[in-house]
Amino acid sequence: MSLALALSPLLVVGIAALLLMLVEAFSTRRGGLALGAAVVLFSAAAFAGALWMLGLDELGDISSLRPWLVIDHFTLFFDMLLCLGGALAALLGGGYLREHRLERGEFYALLLFATFGAMVLAAAGDALTLFLGLETMSIGAYAMTAFRRASPRSAEGALKYFLLSSFAAAILLYGFALLYGATGHTDLTSIGAAARSSVSHNPLLVLGAVLVLIGIVFKVSAVPFHAWTPDAYEGAPTPATTFMAVAVKASAFAMLLRVLAFSFGDEAWTSWASGWPPVMATLAVLTMTVANLVAGRQESVKRMLAYSSIAHAGYALVGVTSLIRNPAEAGASVLYYLLAYSVSTAGAFGTLILCGSYGREAVSYEDLSGLGRRHPAVALAFSLFLISLAGVPPTAGFFGKWFVFKAAIDGGLYWLAIVAFVNSVIAAYYYLRVLVYMYMREPAAGAAVAVPMRSGYVTAALLVSAALVLALGLTPTRYLDVAVRAASLGSG
Repeated sequence: MSLALALSPLLVVGIAALLLMLVEAFSTRRGGLALGAAVVLFSAAAFAGALWMLGLDELGDISSLRPWLVIDHFTLFFDMLLCLGGALAALLGGGYLREHRLERGEFYALLLFATFGAMVLAAAGDALTLFLGLETMSIGAYAMTAFRRASPRSAEGALKYFLLSSFAAAILLYGFALLYGATGHTDLTSIGAAARSSVSHNPLLVLGAVLVLIGIVFKVSAVPFHAWTPDAYEGAPTPATTFMAVAVKASAFAMLLRVLAFSFGDEAWTSWASGWPPVMATLAVLTMTVANLVAGRQESVKRMLAYSSIAHAGYALVGVTSLIRNPAEAGASVLYYLLAYSVSTAGAFGTLILCGSYGREAVSYEDLSGLGRRHPAVALAFSLFLISLAGVPPTAGFFGKWFVFKAAIDGGLYWLAIVAFVNSVIAAYYYLRVLVYMYMREPAAGAAVAVPMRSGYVTAALLVSAALVLALGLTPTRYLDVAVRAASLGSG
């Protein structure tokens, strides 16, 4: 019974995904699948929250799950975050797919299975479980990217994503194979025990660690492993883009944090002279700078948000780098940042969906000209999520960046915090540019303009996202306390 309770969030999502496949196969009415998928994912998040409040100590002996699955507060935090992201994507899909003549029930089954894989990935304590979760999530993401079958851009984005991701998965698997050859273990904790003080003595171990980190940062979409992201995000249906930007990225950071803490958390591996911190710092600087500079040159709002997503991975990597000096504070800052980024990004993509109806979609900045005057409520919602992504108080995004920058400064990484701050200022340009077009520009005579759609599903997703953006911004310490508790990996 204790094992069933510990695995209840996973079981809810997994069983519901199988049932939804049967419903979709034998039912001719598919209008309620989006709501059903969202209810399932919110329920799974509620189960994870109930386990958090109950206390894992009350579950009894669940040690038999280790090392395959680690059920701790870190896992429960990501269960709630991933299910929230999946539920918002399901609600957005309920409005978007019907409006754009793409309503097919398999989208929601793919979404549930991909979320299930992401949850396994966040809980994985062994290389085998980690790889299974990664591939379960990725296969669903590939299919959702190519869901718009008649679109060459969707097919191109899905093919690039599939090919590059397959190479990255092979690199990750080969890296774990080398770690197994060097240590004789596949579970992350035993790899870490064998890896202590071996950085300069075992080239096989070092090469394995490098390949594993390359495979992981590809999923994070850090520069220079980001080439798939803009094309996949732009070509995919926007609800699928939302899922990738939120759930796929969050689970990738969960994997990164778990591997660094369990396998490469020894002093020899966290040394600035011979460990992974300078690598993570370099990736953070490259990711923030390249993504922000390229995002400012985009004419497609969706592609701009794709590069914005890459840049935010760079800010989170600043927190990851800070783990070497103050693990508790830095880990909590990364988790809080992921939560703030997730609800802000889901809201931004959701508002972009709401801005355009079938045949009158919002694609470029020009399409949004005068939206603030014609549809003030839609423009206000978009403005809220954009200023949160820009880091303007009192929104979730401001405190997300504040905590990450503070962790870097407290860890003595002043230069990294300065680079991140400068990049945050640069990023404000392309977010504010959207506001300029919505409130200060009028469409040219005869030019196409976006016409907002009407959807209760999309409106519900935006209300949930907006409430969380404001709650995280107005009462940040409450959620930071949750992140602090979750950041203690393996503590239960």
